[in-house]
Amino acid sequence: MVNTEYLKIPKDRVGVTIGKNGKIKHQLEIITKTELKIDSDTGNIAISSTDETDDPLAIWKARYMIKAIGRGFNPDIALTLENDDLILEIINLQDYVGKSKKALVRQKGRIIGKNGRTRQIMHDMLDVEISIYGKTVSLIGEIENIQMAREAIEMILEGSRQKTVYAYLEKMHDKLKRKEFDEMVNGKPDMKDILREDLDTDEDFTDAEEDYNKNAISEDDEDNEFEEESETL
Repeated sequence: MVNTEYLKIPKDRVGVTIGKNGKIKHQLEIITKTELKIDSDTGNIAISSTDETDDPLAIWKARYMIKAIGRGFNPDIALTLENDDLILEIINLQDYVGKSKKALVRQKGRIIGKNGRTRQIMHDMLDVEISIYGKTVSLIGEIENIQMAREAIEMILEGSRQKTVYAYLEKMHDKLKRKEFDEMVNGKPDMKDILREDLDTDEDFTDAEEDYNKNAISEDDEDNEFEEESETL
């Protein structure tokens, strides 16, 4: 049985998704063992399973790789989402600044920082890839690192001074380094044990998980009013 999912990306990112002589499209199909049908005129894309599809998450992975390209990431970075440890997070800036063009431009400028300094520090401290495109800021990285990066971005959007954000990033960087050292010494924790502990608690994660999933797979804003050159690391 063929399963198909659909998504739409900005038209100015269709060419990047296809690549020269179809190279990127072919890579996506090879990596995920899916078939892509791309409408260059509309940006609509159909992702279908094939006889070779052996990963139940293949269509999901292809969707997120394409979504990442659509949000301004270089295809090479987007393809790293093949790694199960990495996730894509998309932050809609209008949720924080409303529809004001001036506010949007100002906050994007604060996230990028002078000569790209703030964005570069966030990238280096948290090992997170960052793309600022249109009305969104998108992140690729491990889930804990993504949570830290999102917190830093929200601090900026809520008006925190840059030096306060830098101090937070330095603190989180130290935390990640300590965790990395602990894992080198003691090994990574057994995820089965962690899941077992979670199942033994009384807390219900259903609502939070549902909210996260809705957030993660919401369709891109089709209004291309702010389409522009992507700002990505």
